[in-house]
Amino acid sequence: MSRHRAQVRPRYGRIATLAGSVVVVLVATLGGIGALPSGSAQDDRAVDPAASAEPAAAPATEPTAEPKNEPTQESSEQSVRRQRSGAAEPEQGLVPIAPGADSALDEALPADSGEGYRVVFSESRQRVWLVAEGGAVRRTYLVSGSIYDNLDPGTYEVYSRSEDAIGIDDSGTMEWFVRFTQGPSGAAIGFHSIPVDDQGPVQTIAQLGTPLSHGCIRQDEADALALWDFAPIGTTVVVTA
Repeated sequence: MSRHRAQVRPRYGRIATLAGSVVVVLVATLGGIGALPSGSAQDDRAVDPAASAEPAAAPATEPTAEPKNEPTQESSEQSVRRQRSGAAEPEQGLVPIAPGADSALDEALPADSGEGYRVVFSESRQRVWLVAEGGAVRRTYLVSGSIYDNLDPGTYEVYSRSEDAIGIDDSGTMEWFVRFTQGPSGAAIGFHSIPVDDQGPVQTIAQLGTPLSHGCIRQDEADALALWDFAPIGTTVVVTA
């Protein structure tokens, strides 16, 4: 009787178990020394909200309001004259009260001199006031009115204006002529700078406050320019005794 050798079968279950154990030990070892990544970039952002937060939007800026009532642009010649006279730049047609040594009583606006936006001229006090709509005096100063009785108290209106003018019978040239009425002879009466003839100014600034003209109201150049800015055609002019 012959002998047969028994066939040996491989034990695959034991091999698989051993391989699995080796993998687990290897992963644990590598993870412990930091050799394996702990998570994705997306996970890191989830842990730190500030890393992915959108920047806060800047608050909307309120639109700047457009300026209103801008003064009309003056010509280059007007600008040169303004610099020469020392007059302040116009601010929406209004100018500040001019400083002076006159008493507060002399500078007080005459009673019963009208209402609203207007120019007031006192014959007895030889003074002009530029009065705003609300009644505030924007400027007051001494002038030289007529030596003749050719202007009656009352309410008038500016009807004509000239930057340059020539006096009757070549009595001189003047600037910033603002006309509001006419005298008995038909000649225009208004406000303007001190006339200049061949000899120079026909009077001094120190003489303002004394009647010296033949009908109009003479002003220092800076004051004449201020009234020009203040009194367009249609402006009320009140003449008091």
